[in-house]
Amino acid sequence: MAGKVKWVTDIEKSVLINNFEKRGWIQVTENEDWNFYWMSVQTIRNVFSVETGYRLSDDQIVNHFPNHYELTRKDLMVKNIKRYRKELEKEGSPLAEKDENGKYLYLDFVPVTYMLPADYNLFVEEFRKSPSSTWIMKPCGKAQGKGIFLINKLSQIKKWSRDSKTSSFVSQSTKEAYVISLYISNPLLIGGRKFDLRLYVLVSTYRPLRCYMYKLGFCRFCTVKYTPSTSELDNMFVHLTNVAIQKHGEDYNHIHGGKWTVSNLRLYLESTRGREVTSKLFDEIHWIIVQSLKAVAPVMNNDKHCFECYGYDIIVDDRLKPWLIEHGQRPDPEVQPDQRHPQHRGPQRRSPGLQVEQVPAQGSPRQLRDSV
Repeated sequence: MAGKVKWVTDIEKSVLINNFEKRGWIQVTENEDWNFYWMSVQTIRNVFSVETGYRLSDDQIVNHFPNHYELTRKDLMVKNIKRYRKELEKEGSPLAEKDENGKYLYLDFVPVTYMLPADYNLFVEEFRKSPSSTWIMKPCGKAQGKGIFLINKLSQIKKWSRDSKTSSFVSQSTKEAYVISLYISNPLLIGGRKFDLRLYVLVSTYRPLRCYMYKLGFCRFCTVKYTPSTSELDNMFVHLTNVAIQKHGEDYNHIHGGKWTVSNLRLYLESTRGREVTSKLFDEIHWIIVQSLKAVAPVMNNDKHCFECYGYDIIVDDRLKPWLIEHGQRPDPEVQPDQRHPQHRGPQRRSPGLQVEQVPAQGSPRQLRDSV
C-alpha cells in the first residue's frame, strides 16, 4: 500500500479509533477508497455474501475471515477439534497417542463437551459415569457470560428443556443450541479466587499457518472466593470470570478491574511453583493455540484479504494444566485493558507499537520449549 493507510470502521470503539489515529492513518467513509476496514460480524457476512457480489481489491484488508465462526462458535470449535483428533488418529500420527485410559496425551486440552439437544443421550451416558460431577452449559452463539449456568443433576437439564418451551430433545429446529462441558472444578486459585487468561492471537494466514501472540495478555479474576460447594452453583461471581458479569459484583474494583497482566502471573508462578514448571505451562498454552488453529485450517476460507484477532480464554487447573475454554467472538471492542486500567498502559508507553511474538506452528509438546 503506497502512502497513508485509509481506514474505516462500523464499530465506534475508542480502542480502535485511537490506535488508527496514533499511526497517522486517514479516516474515510465506506463509500470512499479504503485500505483497511474493521468490520462488524454482520458487515463481514454482507461483504462475503453471494448475493452482494462484492469484490475486494488487492489493496484492501478486513478483520475477519469469511467463516471465522468455525473457531469462535463454541459448538463448531469443539466439532473441529474432535474432527482434527480423529484425522490424526487415522493417519497414525504420534500427536494422537493415547494413554492406558484412552485419553489423548497431547490433544487433551478441551473439557469433555457435548452439543445439546443433539448429543443429549451421549451426555446422559457420560453423566451417569460420574454423577457427582458438575457441568457448565453455554449457548453456542452468545458471549460475555450470557445464558451460562451450572448443573449437577439431570433434572436440571430437563427443567431447562421445559423452560425453553420445547416438549422434547427431538425438536431441535426451535431450540437454541447449547454446549455442555465438564466443569473444571479444580481451578488454580490465587488469593482464593478463580481466574482465567485472555490471550490475543492474530492469524494473518491459515495456509501456511502464521500466527502471532500479543505479549500483554491478562488474567481476569472473580470477585468472590471460589468454592466447589453445590450451594454456590448459581453464584456467577464465584464461577464466571467475564468482566460483563463481574463488574456488577459488590467487590468489583473499578480501578484495576480485577485483572493481572500475564507477566505478573508468570512472576507469581515462578516464585511459588518454580521457573521450569512455569515455562512448561506457557509452552503448553502455545501448543494449545497452534493445535486449535490447525484444527480449523482445513475448513477455513483462507482469503488473502483477511486476518483474524482471536481472544483465547484459557483456564489453568491446580495441577498447572491449561484448558482451552473458548475464543472471544469479538474480543476487540468489548474488553481492552489498555483503555481502562493504568497498569496495562505502562509497557506500551515504554515500547511503542504492538508487542507480539510469532507462535511456532510446528513441533510437538516435548519439542515446543526448545523452539519458542
